[in-house]
Amino acid sequence: MSDFRTAFVGAGNMAKSIVGGMLSSGFDASNLSAADPLEANRAGLEQLAVAAVTTSNRDAVEGADVIVLAVKPQVLKGVCTELRPALDETQLVLSIAAGVNEASLRSWLGEAPAIVRCMPNTPALLGSGATAVHSESPLSNEQRMRVERILGAVGLVAWVDAEDLLHGVTALSGSGPAYFFQFMEAMIEEAQSMGLTEQDARALCAQTCIGAGRMVAESTTSASELRRRVTSPGGTTERAVAVFSEEGLERLVRKAMRECYARSQELAQDLA
Repeated sequence: MSDFRTAFVGAGNMAKSIVGGMLSSGFDASNLSAADPLEANRAGLEQLAVAAVTTSNRDAVEGADVIVLAVKPQVLKGVCTELRPALDETQLVLSIAAGVNEASLRSWLGEAPAIVRCMPNTPALLGSGATAVHSESPLSNEQRMRVERILGAVGLVAWVDAEDLLHGVTALSGSGPAYFFQFMEAMIEEAQSMGLTEQDARALCAQTCIGAGRMVAESTTSASELRRRVTSPGGTTERAVAVFSEEGLERLVRKAMRECYARSQELAQDLA
């Protein structure tokens, strides 16, 4: 499954992380190509021994089985319009551009290629990403496996049944890392006010976040039950979580996610 040819249009950080993950998981660099106007971005993929790195989008996608669109949403229409004459019905296009719906992609790319929308998040840069994918195209089993091989190289892949669900994905995993960063920022600062060094506070907080995440990911037990198990009656944790409840943490989280969801919908309309 790793002998198909993959082309990246755009070679920024996300593209570079996906390429790195693919190479680590057994893809042959000779089957990869990429295009980017910036020399620094091209150099980053050349260092990974990608076979063909160019400034020409058309040259990069020639003969590719899968094309990954990794450019900014604002320039995606122009890129798709340029590529349209070079595409055929055997090719699969993956778009990781946030907010650009499949109807817009189809109008720009034409009827030929199959299209998959992908919503990754920044931990993909470390191989610990979470990517939701959706397609209105009738994908073959081989095409679905190719999507999973490429994006699975940098983390979890989850198929969602409707394109509108990607707005919820944006509010959850797409923007979610920033929520945790802000929570951790507050924890680290408060730990320092209690006398811990910044280095110790950062290390302990980060490892606690990793450990808690693994407990949710590697267990069938719900997050609420895991919280209950570490909250002994009359203990220190109970005192802390009581403050969260009294101050409305759950309400704030829901409100923040709803605002993120609404903004995702607005951007999709603006970019359509």
